[in-house]
Amino acid sequence: MEWVRGQAIGHGSFATVSLAKPTTQSSSLPSLMAVKTCAVSQSASLMRERMILDELKDCPGILRCYGDCFTVENGQKLYNVTLEYASGGSLADRVKNSENLRLPESDVRRYTNSILQGIHFIHRNGFVHCDIKLQNILLFCDGGNDIVKIADFGLAKKSAEESNSKSKYELRGTPMYMAPETVTGGKQEAASDIWALGCLVLEMFTGKPAWTCSDIGPLLMKIGVGAEIPDIPGKLSEAGKDFIRKCFVKDPNQRWTAEMLLNHPFIEGQDQIPSTSPRNPFDFPDWESEKPLPVTPFCSPVFDFWIGEDACISPENRLRQLMTDEASDWSVGNSWISVR
Repeated sequence: MEWVRGQAIGHGSFATVSLAKPTTQSSSLPSLMAVKTCAVSQSASLMRERMILDELKDCPGILRCYGDCFTVENGQKLYNVTLEYASGGSLADRVKNSENLRLPESDVRRYTNSILQGIHFIHRNGFVHCDIKLQNILLFCDGGNDIVKIADFGLAKKSAEESNSKSKYELRGTPMYMAPETVTGGKQEAASDIWALGCLVLEMFTGKPAWTCSDIGPLLMKIGVGAEIPDIPGKLSEAGKDFIRKCFVKDPNQRWTAEMLLNHPFIEGQDQIPSTSPRNPFDFPDWESEKPLPVTPFCSPVFDFWIGEDACISPENRLRQLMTDEASDWSVGNSWISVR
């Protein structure tokens, strides 16, 4: 693939993004692209990003990569990755240029749905983005409607990727979007992307960062220590508030997953939130006994909804309720399926 470099449209720590135009017509290439370029001596991160984008190429909610190449310009050897060009800029630009520096809830729901679809695809394929933020969500025009795609996988990693002692405590990403477990223990898995998503959604609603802190030290202390979470405006719909709370659960093991959030009323365009917030299949009403049980309600600080005594049944007793007197047939081995 041959192309001609145009004007620069962005700069990063090691790379520059420029416009690019193919020199030959091709049905598989657009008339205008973006090319991300860095010196070969600093190309390890960009090469890794190109490989990750290639593995995630089947998702429409992720920036498309067309290929890579080496060039020599002004006596310097460069590494280039050609990408989709986002004519609408970033979601950060969209918020900044919007009325009152905030987006209407209908737009927030629509954008969040698309972003969640992309995050779910990333996690399902065994990756963690590690830098979900407004600046890394790009806008495209599709038949008069703007759509968003996730970009910048320079900090992405394999889920549960082994870390050496030096990188274990290395902070990836933007401090304002970091999850508590990343700050306190260097842990950055799928749940960390969900915390960052909560920060992003809150920023679309308010036009302001989730945290108000000018110094990075106190900011990291606020994120990592204690039970404090970002303030959630009272003007949001109940579904919007509940969605953000599900992202801001301090314990990453209790935080909702991308798959769960895709079924949240906020994403489905409903305003009424469920009376309970299921964490796994056993928590859904269909699994509950129809026999009425005495209830002593109390408020859970983790899930922020009212639950009763039956929620405290041990896993053994819960499974015993689901068992029947019919003997199990273990003879058919090929009928097993893998479940989580």
